[in-house]
Amino acid sequence: MAFNPLIPVKSTSLNQISRRTALSTLALPLVGCLSSNKSQQRSDGDRFGLASNGSAPLKDNNHSMSVQRTSFGELPDGREVSLFTLTNSNGTTVKCTNYGLIVTELHTRDKNGKLGNVVLGFDNLPRYLQGHPFFGAIAGRYANRIAGGRFSLDGTTYELATNNGPNHLHGGIKGFDKKLWQAGEPTITAERVAIEFSYLSPDGEEGYPGNLQVYVTYALTRDDGFRIDYRATTDQATVLNLTNHSYFNLAGQGDISDHELLLHCDRYTKVDSTLIPTGELADVRNTPLDFTRSRAIGSNGMQAGLANPGYDHNFVINRGGHGLIVTALARDPLSGRTLECLTTEPGIQLYTFNFAPEEGIVCTGDVKFGRFGAFCLETQHFPDSPNKPHFPSTVLRPGETFRSTTIYRFGQG
Repeated sequence: MAFNPLIPVKSTSLNQISRRTALSTLALPLVGCLSSNKSQQRSDGDRFGLASNGSAPLKDNNHSMSVQRTSFGELPDGREVSLFTLTNSNGTTVKCTNYGLIVTELHTRDKNGKLGNVVLGFDNLPRYLQGHPFFGAIAGRYANRIAGGRFSLDGTTYELATNNGPNHLHGGIKGFDKKLWQAGEPTITAERVAIEFSYLSPDGEEGYPGNLQVYVTYALTRDDGFRIDYRATTDQATVLNLTNHSYFNLAGQGDISDHELLLHCDRYTKVDSTLIPTGELADVRNTPLDFTRSRAIGSNGMQAGLANPGYDHNFVINRGGHGLIVTALARDPLSGRTLECLTTEPGIQLYTFNFAPEEGIVCTGDVKFGRFGAFCLETQHFPDSPNKPHFPSTVLRPGETFRSTTIYRFGQG
């Protein structure tokens, strides 16, 4: 049974969406960051009530929110990695690690009140270090693709790794998904429990210019929203496009062909054979990319015009302003779980795990997921924007502050 779609808002000209205005939202207060020194990590963990063995979570009994920090292992160079568990009064739980800011698990209730994990991931660090398709991680500096691994800015051409055929993908060989982020002190209010993470990307890292200071806050809200706030500054002109790459399966198993999806997107960025935008913003009407009315993702047999069946498309969000806007609604008819996505971004990438290995991937709980075993809703600026001047700008300059917010809100219906 399909749910009622929201009325799409009238879109404005894309040229009116600048980096500063399109991402305008309230800033979160800056909190202190932990040292990467292992002994300092442990003492700081004790200082804000997070025992290394997980026996003493930080709680606010008035608000029934809690956050717990436990060890998630060590990197090959000996640096310690932590796992953070955020829980609200409904029992909804988000687990994340400061390695790549990976969301390892997200448990929410179905129509019968049963909790279940709705994201793909692993329960141990070594498995992530073996390699994975960006499960739950922050992708950057530039999420999605840049044509030929090259862009020009202010008269200088920058060369990037070509790690996706002839193109650059998700920040390169060692993007933000493979970095150890610093964790700030958790905060708890009546509305949410949150942790801010930070990372300093040095000038020249993966070929990008400028020392880039990035802050990402993960928050679990009282109304079962997983909120992500991004903030960044630079000392040189650079390009920036950040997203969270969580893979969702609202049933917790099987494939997502029967999941119903609605996108408030009348257009998409048409692509070439290597998934680089041609520059045309094409109408979704009368195409397999029309999700302007709720329908099953697999209702057309996953024939979306790509050489490999499935979806891997950036959709242009219908916008009537610059703040948070409902962009997507998904529902699993079997479990009754729903997912609502809100964002300040101009685009959203729908990906249906088209390139899963033939044998599938065994995730947490020994659940195996194969092709079409999950879907991603990657909120973002458009692919290859640095080489498409008519796309919303991804340029960040000294004195400016990058801000972006996305919320994945869960429910039943």
